[in-house]
Amino acid sequence: MDVILFLKALFLGILEGATEFLPVSSTGHLIIAGDLLNFNDDKAKTFEIFIQLGAILAIIWFYRQRVMTVARGLGRDPMANRFVMNLAIAFMPAAVFGLALHKLIKAYLFNPYTVASALVVGGFIILWIERRQHRTRVETVDQMDWKDALKVGMFQSLALFPGVSRAGATIMGGMVSGLSRSAATEFSFFLAIPTMLAATFYDLYKNRALFDAKDFGVLAVGFVAAFISALFVVRLFLTFVGRHNFNLFAYYRIVFGLLVLLVGYTGWVAFTPG
Repeated sequence: MDVILFLKALFLGILEGATEFLPVSSTGHLIIAGDLLNFNDDKAKTFEIFIQLGAILAIIWFYRQRVMTVARGLGRDPMANRFVMNLAIAFMPAAVFGLALHKLIKAYLFNPYTVASALVVGGFIILWIERRQHRTRVETVDQMDWKDALKVGMFQSLALFPGVSRAGATIMGGMVSGLSRSAATEFSFFLAIPTMLAATFYDLYKNRALFDAKDFGVLAVGFVAAFISALFVVRLFLTFVGRHNFNLFAYYRIVFGLLVLLVGYTGWVAFTPG
């Protein structure tokens, strides 16, 4: 048993769950961490996508009552039907662009330099959005219509670029579109379920030949670690959203991104070339 490999899987699983639903880019953090840990080959990239399932399971468990209510009311309850329709509409832009650009993005953009640049740019965009005067039209997820969902879905497609942050794009895009901070955050969580399930299973299918039975333990460690850390962070994040803006995350993105660029370009750390 390779203890070091299991420790890497544990660390990356915790990192995935801790960052997946925050506006800081979990994929970006995994790319940088994987590069530092020399865990960045094709199998490692698919591992990083697989452990998203643990984070998604945490969201399903956290909102299990809402998920069950929607499932029971589907086809009969107009509110449940509209909720599912909104998720389907919001899911489509990222699905279309993702299928078209998946290979190019994974081949050319999965490196620390593009991630760090996106973190910095995204940080400044968050600061700009937070300084705008917001006019809220939609207070809760149930008040959203198909146009609101489509707008959020278009913003989500920007997160195909590693480092942008799916959560950041959907939450900030929702706020720009007139959603309240809490509605944008909750819809971002719900939208993560079909989006990340589709992306994960697609990538696993495309790269199924990379794995065999001996990889199960490493995958399981990352999966469980992502589930536990995501469940913990989501609870804290929802409390945070009710009391604060997102400036803290913006400053973190800028400082962290600039630090990665600094240590990379000065040669202090030998990152994979961009």
